[in-house]
Amino acid sequence: MMKDVIIKEFEYNQAGLDELKEKTANGEKNLEESILFEYPTVYIINDDKKDKYRQKYNVYVGETNNIYQRTSQHLKDDIKSREDWELLLKAQQAKMYVVGHEHFNKSMTLDLEDKLMLYMSSVESVKALYNRRTNQQKYYYPHEEAQDIFNSMWNKLNKKNSILFPDMALLQNLAIFKASPFHKLTEEQLFAKEQILTTVKEALKKEETGQLVMVSGEAGAGKTVLMSNIFNELVNGKENLKIHLLVNHDEQVKVYEQISKKLGWGEKAVLKPTTFINNHQKQNAKVDVVFVDEAHLLWTQGKQSYRGKNQLDDLLGLAKVVIIIFDKNQVLNTTQIVEEKKLELLEQKAKESGNFIHLKNQMRMDAEKETIEWIRNLIDEQKVTILRKKDEKYDLQVFDSPYELEENIKKKNKLDVDSDYENGISRMIATYDWEYKAKGTDEDGKPWRVKIGDWEKPWNNQIKRKKRKNKSIAYDMSWAEQPETIEEVGSTYTVQGSDLNYAGVIIGPSVKYRDGKIVFDKEKHANKAALYNRTLSNGKKQSFAEELMRNELNVLLTRGVHGLYIYAVDDELRKVLKKALQY
Repeated sequence: MMKDVIIKEFEYNQAGLDELKEKTANGEKNLEESILFEYPTVYIINDDKKDKYRQKYNVYVGETNNIYQRTSQHLKDDIKSREDWELLLKAQQAKMYVVGHEHFNKSMTLDLEDKLMLYMSSVESVKALYNRRTNQQKYYYPHEEAQDIFNSMWNKLNKKNSILFPDMALLQNLAIFKASPFHKLTEEQLFAKEQILTTVKEALKKEETGQLVMVSGEAGAGKTVLMSNIFNELVNGKENLKIHLLVNHDEQVKVYEQISKKLGWGEKAVLKPTTFINNHQKQNAKVDVVFVDEAHLLWTQGKQSYRGKNQLDDLLGLAKVVIIIFDKNQVLNTTQIVEEKKLELLEQKAKESGNFIHLKNQMRMDAEKETIEWIRNLIDEQKVTILRKKDEKYDLQVFDSPYELEENIKKKNKLDVDSDYENGISRMIATYDWEYKAKGTDEDGKPWRVKIGDWEKPWNNQIKRKKRKNKSIAYDMSWAEQPETIEEVGSTYTVQGSDLNYAGVIIGPSVKYRDGKIVFDKEKHANKAALYNRTLSNGKKQSFAEELMRNELNVLLTRGVHGLYIYAVDDELRKVLKKALQY
């Protein structure tokens, strides 16, 4: 019995269609031909263009019960109404891979179509992905085989064209992969999605602005994937909505801009909040829907080019629906503080209209419950509890020196790195306890750096990037994906919203252990934006330094997917952390 996938390559033109017709019409077929031309199949159409630096592909992913009829439709009918099909037809070297398997049925081919779009939307050489629909499948027979079949299919395609189909593990490491709208949603996410889409549908019928949808949940709860999925569905809907995705985080802006280019979201679909607010207020231009990823980074007072009082209030005045991802435990500086009373009113507003969604599942850290609870106690309760059971899935270690931390993170990074791939994503990151400026050097003429005794490493974005033939590589990738950054230390501002395979966290001198509890020493903290007092709406000044320093620890300690390595500068903290791991 045939148990492996079958892949056959055809030219995507009239000659290829004629070959398909001949194969389909042939009455006597062997098993392989029968599987390709009579069973459901998935297929990938691609052209092959070289730009100035590298190969670039326009790609369409599809599935069908009749590959000949579907190809004929694409070549003869679809070109009349869609520019993307016309471009594929005019390409001189367009190809089509047809994939079959004896266990394919409609549900499985739809499932594999989604998986293909997830991976292909993350491939650097894919310039545009034309099929952008999602058809998430739940349970079907034999759904338990789908992942193994997909792995086999991708590996065979990789052997045919490694540029278009790179190693799967490499793609899984990328920030663009992790933010892709094509991930299969959990039951919790699906329920939230339907709730949000219903709210949007009802709000669009009205001329009012200011409907608020609030999605909360801890770091790693799947909020970004949910938002990306819904945004992609609405962008590609038939309603032609005026819709924008706003991000205040530089690294995340890069990621969403890459996704936007590949999926055709539109030139100004992804913007920073200040740019969006300034442009739309100036023109008095209202929109239908605004999504805000990491809305806890919105400014709540005037800053730089933003002269308003509160970015969220401004957005609510410009859009019929504002959908925000909000985690108050990830606010990092005073300009982002939402006063407790204001936050309660926002939550109440969302709850009253049934638009408050809390995601409970932890999806980033591949760790057992006891390990996650130990980390949460450290952050939320500022207590170091005893962890007696070794986590077989998650590597948690405390080191005696920054040298040991660096050595072990580099070992893990090397394991992350394939022999043909230089970008692992295990990195060192640290609390903001050493001075940093975006430009210039320190008083010694050296890059701004983290310095502990005679050990030192530059802060993020201090090392000059190598020149490459592909000039965009150092700029399109997030900080952690750039190979040189293994020699740097990332800050909370750089890694917030990102995943690391292993996070090597340096807990600086501002975090101490005294009298049985973790305490914060703001005199040792270098982030001035977290230290100055905030003038509240009642005119009183208040410090939020301790809260913001705790949030910083929250961001850093929840970055690692497979492991967390810690070095604490404070002797007492380091000793009690080491003693706590009793396994």
